[in-house]
Amino acid sequence: MRNNPLPRLDERPDIRELLQPYCRLRRGEVWADPVSGHRVGCLDAANDQDVAKLMDGNKAIAAIHDPPYNLVAFEEQSNDGFIQWCQQWVKNGLDWMERDASLYVWLGADQRNGFQPLPDFMIMMRALPVVSRSFITMRNQRGYGTQRNWMAVRQELLYYTKGDPIFNVDAEYTDIPKILRGYYKKVNGRLTENAERSNSENIRAGNVWVDIQQVFYRVEENVSGCYAQKPLKCIDRIVRASSNVGHLIVDFFAHSGTTLLACEVSKRRCFTLDVDPIFCEIAIRRLENYRQTGRLGWQNSHPFEGDLSTQFAPPPETVEDGDDDSSTQRSVVPQSSLF
Repeated sequence: MRNNPLPRLDERPDIRELLQPYCRLRRGEVWADPVSGHRVGCLDAANDQDVAKLMDGNKAIAAIHDPPYNLVAFEEQSNDGFIQWCQQWVKNGLDWMERDASLYVWLGADQRNGFQPLPDFMIMMRALPVVSRSFITMRNQRGYGTQRNWMAVRQELLYYTKGDPIFNVDAEYTDIPKILRGYYKKVNGRLTENAERSNSENIRAGNVWVDIQQVFYRVEENVSGCYAQKPLKCIDRIVRASSNVGHLIVDFFAHSGTTLLACEVSKRRCFTLDVDPIFCEIAIRRLENYRQTGRLGWQNSHPFEGDLSTQFAPPPETVEDGDDDSSTQRSVVPQSSLF
């Protein structure tokens, strides 16, 4: 496998133009997986007819959505415009969920802009027929930095329910051993501590997930070019907690295909869409590559390496020093992971 990662595709229209001819889907088309029954559509989540086309009469037991935080089809939106767009695709999704179902939404909180769009999204959700259940934070190993503020290293995950859905608590346990004693309470008149009351030697993830690796360039599951990829481990945790084998999961923003792959590995079905044919193709190729090789991604190569001989040279990664327009940038030297 060559050391030839794709640069961020949202920043390189020249590379996007190179990749377009290798995409099997065009706008409005759906790929139906003949092996496991997955579906991938080059469709618009905010269009109710497109969503109906993807679902094909089926309803999902859970939805896992990771919308671009202030972009719609690569075009920057105002916060109000973004929230209106979110309201439309959330409503479309709820129409195709079971009576008892779970809804997960990854969302950003920009500390330089009133923590938007997170607060306005949460307010918008209060008017919809779902119940808020948990506000989960995942530790982002890299984040973005400044010399005059706390480094932003968190990813927000909102968990909502419709009706009374499945929750498999065993999926919540991490591989972190339980070493601290405490949380005393009386059980049948006897004072007990948490280790006595648990059937597991490991701790539960709770709503602060610190056990998941996000430095993708160091791990096999990396899909270069996909700037918003989520770790397979976190999506797998959600899938196993909120569904059983054979159930249908929906994802309106396929991107790197992580939900699709997590469903394949855990023997669920996934219906996913993306308005961008390149990300649809990446998701399908990631699934096919897993079936052929057992690999979860391409690490420092990319999904189109068999079609293109181009050697890509991405610009050096930078982080901001400062909180205002006068901030400077400096190159980042990769460091060893803490996790």
